[in-house]
Amino acid sequence: MSLNRRQVLTGFATTATAAALVGSSTAATASSRSHAELFPTIIHLPDNWLPEGIAIGVLPFAYFGSRADGSIYRANLITGTGRVLPTPGPGTPAVGLKLDRVQRLLFVAGGNAGDGRVVSAHTGQILVNFQFTTADSFVNDVVLTDNAAFFTDTRSPVLYVVPVGRHGSLPEPTDFETLLLPTELTNLNGIAETPDRRALLVIQSNTGTLFRIDKSTGAATPVDLAGQSLPNGDGLLLDGHTLYAVQNRSNMVAVLRMSGDGSSGTVLGRVTDPNLDVPTTVAKFFDRLYLPNARFGAVPPATTFTAVGIPVPRL
Repeated sequence: MSLNRRQVLTGFATTATAAALVGSSTAATASSRSHAELFPTIIHLPDNWLPEGIAIGVLPFAYFGSRADGSIYRANLITGTGRVLPTPGPGTPAVGLKLDRVQRLLFVAGGNAGDGRVVSAHTGQILVNFQFTTADSFVNDVVLTDNAAFFTDTRSPVLYVVPVGRHGSLPEPTDFETLLLPTELTNLNGIAETPDRRALLVIQSNTGTLFRIDKSTGAATPVDLAGQSLPNGDGLLLDGHTLYAVQNRSNMVAVLRMSGDGSSGTVLGRVTDPNLDVPTTVAKFFDRLYLPNARFGAVPPATTFTAVGIPVPRL
């Protein structure tokens, strides 16, 4: 399925204009208000939302998927308010999320539905659904590269690869590849590119091991972290040479300085916040990291959910 090229180019122009307007408006407002007042640190999500993934682009809006039914919630980072996108989810989970560079498409990992979806960031409508497998699976997270979307599967040693065209064109629902990984690479979760964009970084949750994976062959090697590990590793976010790794049940974010090729890294430190309650994934806007609280294992089962904004660590 191909997107209209004129629509894509218009999307670029619209996004650039909107970013400039938001930027100038934010700057003007910030001159008379503190940053803390301008950007709320707690974003309240709908009751029973069961969040896990988050996506933020160049505009001050965060998107949260629901593990309950796959619907998408769009929150304004300036006001803290938001709304559920009008097209409801398919009744299956939305887990990891990524937003394309023109802020039009959300790539959604479908959890135990075994699929990945491309969804309109404006309406929530599913544009393409890729049914990767009907076997036991948990499609957990996704990263966008220059020409593809790579999805992890926690229950199988594979990556699902969806080609993405130069101007955002999408393939037919059956046009994806399954990249085989070494058989010991189960329990994979968060995924990011290496700083040089030539390979992928993927976290193995049960061992806390970070792996570097070849995009073409699936060859995998542990990243040299000088004896450190990332237990309960979940979502990953690369910002330049800095990698943020969420450690969900540890209620913390590890901050790493990565080598260009991603073969080694240094754990600079770990940060936490009293408002974190089993955070799962992370996205960045200006000088804050935003993390949804999944609240796994809450007793009694959790019904209220939030996302937390914390200052970008300076380590």
